[in-house]
Amino acid sequence: MSTRQELGRFLRAHRELLDPAEVGLAAGSRRRRTPGLRREEVAALSGVGLAWYTWLEQGRVETSRQVLDAVARALRLDGDAHRHVLALAGLRPSEAAPAPDDPTGLLAGLPAAAVLDRCFDVVAANAGFAGVGLPGGNLVLALTDPAWRARVPDWEPLARQVFRQFRAHADRAPDDPRVRGLLRRLTAERPDLAPWWGCREVREFRSAKATVDGLPRTFTLLRPGGDTDAGVLVLGAG
Repeated sequence: MSTRQELGRFLRAHRELLDPAEVGLAAGSRRRRTPGLRREEVAALSGVGLAWYTWLEQGRVETSRQVLDAVARALRLDGDAHRHVLALAGLRPSEAAPAPDDPTGLLAGLPAAAVLDRCFDVVAANAGFAGVGLPGGNLVLALTDPAWRARVPDWEPLARQVFRQFRAHADRAPDDPRVRGLLRRLTAERPDLAPWWGCREVREFRSAKATVDGLPRTFTLLRPGGDTDAGVLVLGAG
């Protein structure tokens, strides 16, 4: 599976979520068989040919930044979704800078922090973060672990943000065996949460609050240099 295919699936999902009235299209007399916009409507709003847009959704063509910017505007994608589309196409957002070679160097200046990879595995951590005790050293699995969740009674808002970010990572690495394995484990162990990682909603995880062991904490994910696949998770008070 390629990221071009994931890009096509992502565009189709957001096309089907968009109400024609949101983009100034009247319902008209022609009956709509599927929800959302038709492909020809997105193509017209984007200023690209219908055949080209169809191939784009089918994952059959590469395209330019200019075309994807136009499609993102047509689909009313927010900043996070727009950046995700560019990443799936192998394009770096214009404001992004290269990531540092070794983000672990940032840990020394933080009270409680860990470097996470695209699977939310802890790659490195400082002494202040060690007390958090993530089961298996993985933030995604921690939020589905009954024992750890008992320590975090208001876990759901934090979990939703983590899963939305992981959805973006999974789309950008469709052939990564660790990503596929983690998705299979999540599906098997928590089928009730399948809609969270089965949807095409992505959101860059920036900051969330949760109570851990009775103390209010803030989880902040930093991406040095604009890197979207690895980050430094900082645990703060409050």
